[in-house]
Amino acid sequence: MGNSSEMLKVLLVCGSGASSGFMAANIRKAAKNRNLNMDIKARGEAEIENYIDDIDALLVGPHLAYIMDDINDLTKDNQNVKVILMKSSYYSTLDGDAALDDLMSELKI
Repeated sequence: MGNSSEMLKVLLVCGSGASSGFMAANIRKAAKNRNLNMDIKARGEAEIENYIDDIDALLVGPHLAYIMDDINDLTKDNQNVKVILMKSSYYSTLDGDAALDDLMSELKI
């Protein structure tokens, strides 16, 4: 992603409305601090299909580990989407920086 004008689109799903909103906001803040051009939306897992063709990465809440098979089925036709199961270590503390670190290392940015 050498071109800084290229926006990285991330969808965060975690099922429970409030915490995903906070997590998305914290990652957004962390990305802004690093001058990363990133669009992060928080949605319910039922909406993944609506966004899958539009995103670069899908961050999944740790408590949704049980739907990873379903998510992998949804993304198998779209190899461009990196699916990342968030670690509860940073998810439980809503640590946007740690989440962003995880995302960046998974995307090899």
